[in-house]
Order: sequence, then C-alpha cells, then structure tokens
Amino acid sequence: MAGVTDAPFRAICKRMGAGLTYTEMVSAKGLHYNPDAPAARALLSFAPEETPVAVQLFGSHPQMMGEQAARLAARHPGKIAFIDVNMGCPVAKVVRKGEGCALMRDPARAAAIVGTIAEAVDVPVTAKFRAGWSADEVNAVEFAQALEEAGAAALAVHGRTREQFYAGKADWGVIAAVKAAVQVPVIGSGDVLSPDDAKRMLDETGVDAAMVARGAQGNPWIFAQARALIERGERLPGPTWLERIDVAREHAEALVAFAGERAFTRMRKHVAWYVRDMPGAARFRELVNHARSHQEIVGLLDEYRAWIAGMASEAQ
Repeated sequence: MAGVTDAPFRAICKRMGAGLTYTEMVSAKGLHYNPDAPAARALLSFAPEETPVAVQLFGSHPQMMGEQAARLAARHPGKIAFIDVNMGCPVAKVVRKGEGCALMRDPARAAAIVGTIAEAVDVPVTAKFRAGWSADEVNAVEFAQALEEAGAAALAVHGRTREQFYAGKADWGVIAAVKAAVQVPVIGSGDVLSPDDAKRMLDETGVDAAMVARGAQGNPWIFAQARALIERGERLPGPTWLERIDVAREHAEALVAFAGERAFTRMRKHVAWYVRDMPGAARFRELVNHARSHQEIVGLLDEYRAWIAGMASEAQ
C-alpha cells in the first residue's frame, strides 16, 4: 500500500474501527544514509489518534535493520506497536536488491534479520511474507517456522506468490497451513475486500486477525462493518453517497495539511476510489484528474455533492 496508507488515511481508518494501522514501507538503508530526509520524516509521521502504530521496515542487511529499528524505537517511545519487516513486497526494484519477497528465497537471512531486530528493540518484531516466490516455490510454512524460531512475535501471510503480484486468487489454504504450523499469532492477508471476507478469513483459516488492504481504498467503513459482523453478528449499512463525498473532502483537506499543496495529486486516486460506482463518477473522475490544486478538487467535491443531493431530493 505504498503511496496510499499515509498518516491522514490511516487516521481515518483507525477512527472507522481499524484495530491496528501500518506505516508505508520504510527503507532501512535509506534511514541509514539519510535519516532526516523529508520523505523519511513523512513516512514516519504518525497521527496522534492511530498510535501505537506498526512501523513497516524493509531491507536485506541484518545489522543495518537492527540498528535502524533500535533508532526508531528510541525516537518514538510508546508510539510503536511493533516493528514489522516487509518480506512480501513483489516490486522489481525491491526484490532485485534482495529485499521484500526476495527474502523468501533466503530464509537464513530472513531469520537473521528478525533475530537481530528482536535483540535490538524492546517492542515486538513481526514479519509479513507471501505464500512463496512462485507456484513451484511455495515455502510459507517452513519460512514461518524459521521466523518464529528467530523471535518473531507474530506473522502476517499474504496468500499469493511473488509471481502472482496481486492477480489471481489468494490461496487461503496456505494461510491456514501457516496458522497450524506456528504458535505465534497469525494475520491473514489477501482478498479481504468486504466485511464478509474478513469474517470468512477468520472462520476458514483460524487466523487471529484479518488484514485489510485494497478493501479499504475509498471504503474505510469496512473496518466498522467487519467488526460489527465478527463481534456481534450485526450487518451495518454502508455509507451513503453523501457520506462518501464528505469523507473524501475531509481526506483531501487532511492530506494537504499533512504534506503540503503538492499532495493534492495523491488525492486524485483516493477521490476516484471514494466515488466508485456512484452516479456520474466517470465524468467526475475525469474532472478531478485535470484539477491543478487541492482547492479545485475540494470545489469539485462540493459541486458533486450538491448534484448528488439534488438527485436524492428528486427521488424522494
């Protein structure tokens, strides 16, 4: 979820019922060589209402990972729930450096990273990984056991291989197998796109928690809906069209307040997700994609809201 789950979006998700939020991926190497870079500061900015938050670190050098994890824990006392090592990112520029999902082909190094960080920090250390590298290299169970032995306090498993990226269907059977093979808590990831998916993930795999990623894009209400369904068997109604526009507007204002005027370009994709399947959404997205400032986006949202409200009034 790089480029999506910044602090303003995470704050909205937490308010809507997310049990835990994760930062975007942060490079240990980047922190080592340029710890005060503006990009790093933005990635490690936490909304007050979301802490404690999981910090997602990636890299391939155990000692460097341990040093940077310790530095982060010392700099943000009480704000970090745990250090999460990303071993699942499939992006080429990450894996060709031996980072992300490439670590699934080097379990010894992956375990050394977890062990080194665990020795360096007082907060728990977790890891997220995939089913494997490819259909011929599915090693999630053995990989999970190695990380548990190295000191991982919890594990998150995405049911796709690196070869799949985000296409096809996630294999929840692999997730269930990992859960059965380790003693630490396991979080299931992959194809959790609705409240029913979240409940089914828990019921079918036995995992301790369900991870929501793409299912929250434009739909932070999924967290409250999933919690109500899982905890009480209650089905909450989805947001109205006006509620979706109002939260999109709030999100736009918060994002610019957080990252400055240049951040309005990031808001374009969020707006598109918020208005997905709404009347006139295609034309509205086109206008937003040509907007040249955040104020223009806010103005378009206000105009769209008035139009939607008028439609609703005529229908009554």
